[in-house]
Amino acid sequence: MLPIRSLQTVNNLEIKIMNSKRIFDLFVAAIALVLLSPLFVLISIFILFDSKGGVFSRQVRVGLNMEDFHLYKFRTTYVHPDDQSLLTTGRRDHRITKVGGFLRRYKLDELPQLLNILRGNMSFVGPRPEVRKYVNLYTDEQIKVLSVKPGITDWAFIAFCNESKLLEGVEDPENYYIEKIIPEKIKQNMRYIHHNNMLCDFKILCLTINRIVIN
Repeated sequence: MLPIRSLQTVNNLEIKIMNSKRIFDLFVAAIALVLLSPLFVLISIFILFDSKGGVFSRQVRVGLNMEDFHLYKFRTTYVHPDDQSLLTTGRRDHRITKVGGFLRRYKLDELPQLLNILRGNMSFVGPRPEVRKYVNLYTDEQIKVLSVKPGITDWAFIAFCNESKLLEGVEDPENYYIEKIIPEKIKQNMRYIHHNNMLCDFKILCLTINRIVIN
């Protein structure tokens, strides 16, 4: 057992890391929104001309401490698709619009989550937030991934950057996602939780950009 003074030192260090991370998130997200505002306008125009519906979609996700929040994305699917499944399975998925396919390929649909960062329910780096349906399947050990703020990217995002392509090639996408992908994602999430620092965050951000460019 660690001495009380050592525990206090650890707790103080964790608080400093969280504060530094929040300052970084706010500063970079605010600048990114300003710099990317022309791109936001351009994407919005393409979405509106491509199909009926709004520019953004709001999806309920489970965040820090099991609390639900609305995650923002650029709309990439038709407003009233026939199939209401939570999973999309590659560019052949009939629910995805033409513009939506392009946005998903380069992860541009995730850009509105800069707003989530400003609101404080997401960070740049952290476990990707999941829908309640799948979180309810977590074990007591797996639920620990909700002990940190969710993020736009993490080790699991890098590893499963082509997740929709993986699901496209299986007979039962949802079962494959639950049985194969979720456990591996959580393993990567726990890896991040146990080695959570600003240097790690910077490395993940760089690898994420590289991964998207390669795709």
